[in-house]
Amino acid sequence: MARRRIIAGNWKMNKTPTEAVELVNTLAGLVKNDDVDVVYCVPAIDIVPVGAALMGSNVNLGAQNFYIEDKGAFTGEISAPMLKDAGVKYVIIGHSERRDIFGENDVMINAKVKKAFASGLSPILCCGESLALRKAGVYKEWIARQIKWDLDGVSADEVKKLVIAYEPIWAIGTGETATADQAEEVCKMIRDQIAEMYDAATAEEVRIQYGGSMNAGNAAELLSKPDIDGGLIGGASLKEDFGKIVNA
Repeated sequence: MARRRIIAGNWKMNKTPTEAVELVNTLAGLVKNDDVDVVYCVPAIDIVPVGAALMGSNVNLGAQNFYIEDKGAFTGEISAPMLKDAGVKYVIIGHSERRDIFGENDVMINAKVKKAFASGLSPILCCGESLALRKAGVYKEWIARQIKWDLDGVSADEVKKLVIAYEPIWAIGTGETATADQAEEVCKMIRDQIAEMYDAATAEEVRIQYGGSMNAGNAAELLSKPDIDGGLIGGASLKEDFGKIVNA
């Protein structure tokens, strides 16, 4: 089957609300592609103004994080129902920066995946290895374990709607990029892991992105691989070049 390509921009902690709307307007004519799902995963403070700026466009609104409770005494947090009500469709879960800087483990990430589905949000689940794990030759086992833990108790029907982003940590914001063959190797392994946990039909439907310094120069080669269905784009999503990636 032909999976629909998905290109998501992870804006990280960049752009004030005013700057965010300016970027949306700058990119508006560059990301028009009815054959690709385009997503802007923006900081929480930008969700409402960006959502308004995207009205009537082909671009989906995404968030970068949420907490697992619907409401309550959780100062500084935002809930999945809040995101849903604000028009968010996709949410990044388990990004390496959340894991490494904020200490989110696979138990928390698994809870977030389940909460996202229960709230009507589509998770973009991140997985990937450090340079040390890559050099030690155990990166496949590491990523397989992440997938097993993060999807524990998640149904096949939900997994079919899931987006998985393979992000080699050593290639995020470093200018280093996994070769197209390296990226394809892991993305295929992830698909095989889903087939083992569920079945071949589920594995065939799940969309897998590459998320490590994809840019306008290397996007076409990466996206030509059979198991790479899109990209989770960091720095390049804040530039006009993002349009070239969408249309690669």
